Amino acid sequence: MVEANQSVVLTAGLTKVFRDFWLREKVTAVADLSLEIRGREVFGLLGPNGSGKSTTIKMILGLLFPTRGRISVFDRPPTHVRAKSRIGFLPEESNLYPFLDARETLDFYGRLFHLPRNTRRHRIDMLLDMVGLGAVSYRRVGEYSKGMQRRIGLAQALINDPDLLILDEPTSGLDPLGTRQFKDLIRTLAQRGKTVILSSHLLADVEDVCDRVCILYGGRQRAEGDVEELLAQTHRTQITTDQLDEDTIRAVAKMLQDRGKELLGVKAPRDRLESLFLRIVEEAQQQKVATGGAIATGRVAQFLQAAEGEGRAVIESLLGGREEPAPQPQATEAPAEPEPKTDEQVVTRLVAGPAEPADAPEPEAPAEPSKPASADRGVIDDLLHPDESEGGRRA
Repeated sequence: MVEANQSVVLTAGLTKVFRDFWLREKVTAVADLSLEIRGREVFGLLGPNGSGKSTTIKMILGLLFPTRGRISVFDRPPTHVRAKSRIGFLPEESNLYPFLDARETLDFYGRLFHLPRNTRRHRIDMLLDMVGLGAVSYRRVGEYSKGMQRRIGLAQALINDPDLLILDEPTSGLDPLGTRQFKDLIRTLAQRGKTVILSSHLLADVEDVCDRVCILYGGRQRAEGDVEELLAQTHRTQITTDQLDEDTIRAVAKMLQDRGKELLGVKAPRDRLESLFLRIVEEAQQQKVATGGAIATGRVAQFLQAAEGEGRAVIESLLGGREEPAPQPQATEAPAEPEPKTDEQVVTRLVAGPAEPADAPEPEAPAEPSKPASADRGVIDDLLHPDESEGGRRA
């Protein structure tokens, strides 16, 4: 389990330059990026399309090698197998096998982490229930909508109970209900000890869930810090109170004017469209209105709630607990017999058979008497020496 102040991802001067066939610099995707992502926080990577977010994620995953700079994940290189075993990744495009159903998909990814069969079975049930696909788990993934594929993609990213969860545009294609569930789940996972990296160009999603953000443009870091500090308007003060009548508003405006201040505006608070939508959906669910899509459960998978994931012990035992087998002594090979050079030597080899080792057990006696070897030898000699007289050979 990662501590709150422990560095999970650390980069220093990270730079990635893509080159053409002739090794000429084509585009600088990331330039001099220095970040520290700490444990148990939700860190947002913000920026327009082409700002370097996905390239940064691929370098964190070890899928791309940086041109310059350093990067470490859990104090190890990103290509280290122990670092990879602690990461869950939801790519921008799900790229799932369309002819597998949801259960088969999660079972496949569980096998990649060498999870036991019973563990896979329990986790699959909990994850499908968590992402709201339990009722449609036996449908092929290729028949899912894009939003449903994002849900099963999140489930596969959590199958190994990762310490670091990387989400690239996780709410792309999701309806408002799924978006709200994703954001609630991200906050819950962070509270239970996970570290989450969220890459998105949807500012509202990042604002709702992230503790700190880094804003990229042209591959360079333009701003980085705590969300509340970056968004705070320190030159203004907002006061929320019960509804005021016109006389009270005029009195407040006059009081502010006497103190050299100005009342900039008065308006009723406005509800968010997302909140209105969720209330309508919740009312429909309470009325048990049937739906063929995903449903909301609000239950986080039990294995994700533990202080120390059970998958950690399985993976560590597979990676660190194996002993190298002792070298086995090689058996001494018998010297090869010289190859026969004449026809008679060839036939003699066929009749006599291969030479048996000295310690080989004696063969059992045949059930029926066999023809003596001398008879076979006489026939073979007739074939090899047809001109010799029978009497001379017998003599």
